[in-house]
Amino acid sequence: MTTAKKTTPAAGRQGFKTGEAVVYPAHGVGRITAIEEQEIAGYKLELFVVSFEKDKMVLRVPTAKANSVGMRKLAEPELVKKALDVLTGRARVKRTMWSRRAQEYEAKINSGDLISVTEVVRDLYRSEAQPEQSYSERQLYEAALDRIVREISSVNKITETEALKLIEQSLAKSPRRAKADAEGDAESDDVQEEAA
Repeated sequence: MTTAKKTTPAAGRQGFKTGEAVVYPAHGVGRITAIEEQEIAGYKLELFVVSFEKDKMVLRVPTAKANSVGMRKLAEPELVKKALDVLTGRARVKRTMWSRRAQEYEAKINSGDLISVTEVVRDLYRSEAQPEQSYSERQLYEAALDRIVREISSVNKITETEALKLIEQSLAKSPRRAKADAEGDAESDDVQEEAA
C-alpha cells in the first residue's frame, strides 16, 4: 500500500523533475526549483515550484494540472532551428483592425508555442529603414522577443545576448527586410544627390 502512494505522485509529474528548465505559457522559461506537497482546503496537493529568475517570480503549479495549463519542456534543438527559419520568412500581417491583430498576437505569445511566438516577432519586427512602431506594437514585439530569446538561450546553452544575435541574423535574411533596407539606402542616396 505504501508503494502505491509513492508512485502515484511521481506518475502525476508527467516527466518533469527538479532543476529542469520548463516553459510556462503566460510567463516563458522558468526552472522547477522544488516539488512540494501542500494541504489546500483539506486536500493534499503536489505542486511544482517554478522560479522565473528574471521576473523575480515564483509560481506553484499542481503537478496534475501541468499539461492542461500548457507547461512544457524546452523545445528540441530541431524546433529552435525551425523557429529561426520562420524568422527568415515574409511577414504575414492581416489587414484587420489593430485591436484584433493585437489580441491575436497576445494569444500567440501566451500560447507558449515557440513557433507561434516566433511568428509574432517576425510579423512585428521593423528594421531601421522601416517606419517606427506604435507603443503597443513595440510592447508585443518585445514580449515575444524576450520569450524566444530566453528559450533559445536555454536550449542552445548560450547567453541571451548570443541568442538575440542569432535571432537578428535570421530576421536580416527576410526578403522584405532586405528589400526595405535597399530602398532605405536608395532613398538616402536620392537625398544626398539632391543636396549636392
